[in-house]
Amino acid sequence: IEIGAAGKTQIILSVPSLDTPVCATEAREFNKKVASYNGAEVIVVSMDLPFAMGRFCSTEGIENLSVASDFVAKEFGEKYGVLVNEGALEGLLARAVFVIKEGKVAYKELVNEITEMPDIAKLDAFFGGSSCCGGCGCH
Repeated sequence: IEIGAAGKTQIILSVPSLDTPVCATEAREFNKKVASYNGAEVIVVSMDLPFAMGRFCSTEGIENLSVASDFVAKEFGEKYGVLVNEGALEGLLARAVFVIKEGKVAYKELVNEITEMPDIAKLDAFFGGSSCCGGCGCH
């Protein structure tokens, strides 16, 4: 999976592990909603092993988004500033949402509480335009 590919819009969901209830719910929600994001590619990145990610997608019927493991290189976590460096979740990824347009970050939400979902309404507003609150800095 190439992140930041020219000519593409990508929604990148950074999650600690698909084997947690909140991450699983987030993946299922975005799997359902992907069509509403104007052709954007949705990618879930976690520290799960590729085998576990494949099993999760098969079991949950995840067919509309891609998954990528950052387990070996931790390159994504370091580049996007979401690698947890201390505490019980050290080595995992923080929960965040990025929209990459033409290779640049156009939208970013770092979820303060890792056990909570991202603000999907703000992301929806970013793609819908007119209903945006203006407070997120996305426009």
